[in-house]
Amino acid sequence: MKRRIAILGSTGSIGTQALEVIESHSDLFQVEILTANRNAKLLIEQAIKFQPGTVVIGSKDLYHEVKNALDSYDIKVFAGDEAIAQVVESDSAEMVLTAMVGYSGLLPTINAIKAGKPIALANKETLVVAGELVTRLALQHNVPILPVDSEHSAIFQCLVGEQNPIEKIILTASGGPFWDYSYKQLAHVSVTDALKHPNWIMGNKITIDSATMMNKGFEIIEAKWLFNLKPEQIEVVVHPQSIIHSMVQFEDGSIKAQMGLPDMKLPIQYALAFPKRLKSDFPRFSFVGYPNLTFEQPDIHRFPLLQFANEAMIRGGNIPCVLNAANEVAVEAFLNERISFLQIADIVEETLSRASFVEHPVYEDYLLTDKSVRELAHSLIEH
Repeated sequence: MKRRIAILGSTGSIGTQALEVIESHSDLFQVEILTANRNAKLLIEQAIKFQPGTVVIGSKDLYHEVKNALDSYDIKVFAGDEAIAQVVESDSAEMVLTAMVGYSGLLPTINAIKAGKPIALANKETLVVAGELVTRLALQHNVPILPVDSEHSAIFQCLVGEQNPIEKIILTASGGPFWDYSYKQLAHVSVTDALKHPNWIMGNKITIDSATMMNKGFEIIEAKWLFNLKPEQIEVVVHPQSIIHSMVQFEDGSIKAQMGLPDMKLPIQYALAFPKRLKSDFPRFSFVGYPNLTFEQPDIHRFPLLQFANEAMIRGGNIPCVLNAANEVAVEAFLNERISFLQIADIVEETLSRASFVEHPVYEDYLLTDKSVRELAHSLIEH
């Protein structure tokens, strides 16, 4: 019996690579639902190729384009964010891969959990924004959350079969394209420069987050909830080669690491097939080809967003939601060349200092926080 998969965000980097994995194991997986935000052309191509039962285009103005293109196929077509949030509840899909970008992935993930669907989680913002709520719901509904991020997949793989307590985890960071830049140099980097990641091919948003190291900040918050950790149990080291994807240290001092060439298809495949490991033709790592693996402490002076994320994790409440919303607005402004690279951190810091604190937020608090913080961050950019 094939495992029926829903892919939320099928036209993005993770979504397209997930479809490659599914295509190479078509005897094990079947695409049941595909969703995209605005890339109607690629969504149509994917739907024709993989023949899912349902597709959803997030932008309602593109509904007729998708509907007309797929009219001769036995594929249901819907549009709008509400449809994306609802379609995950369908009995036709057995597992949901959440590969949407940013805050938009929260409600669909919550609905999928309530519907009892295992989650292959590539949308780290879901746990950044509402980790306490999401993990509580997953526990209540007995739903596994299988990490797709390479770092969290590495930790997960290191923990499979382990019964021993974790002393700490060590998240590795590539350092992004500007790790060797001085603060003065960072003031003059362009959008084109920031989108050139040295090791990974990713979407624009996450590539900028990697360049600012906010991505690693999000990952420490995500790790806290995924692995039930205290803030002091999470360490970040810069590992420019991106061969060791992360590590776990146990109480006896021993360390387990998961290693391999940087290729997101491996953690995607591991999550979709868990608990099995499937044979692959992915390129193999050679120690001889990488004689030097190096590690450094992160520099929070040049990359302060990492520190802001750590502080947000410690404060808790709705503050990580504030962090995420401010960052999404600032990154979008940078991509549109409205602010400089260093101003991303300035906008986030100023927003954090002004936002209202909610110690024990419920879902409605996250909605209000996200909305008000975006308005605040936009006003800061405009002034």
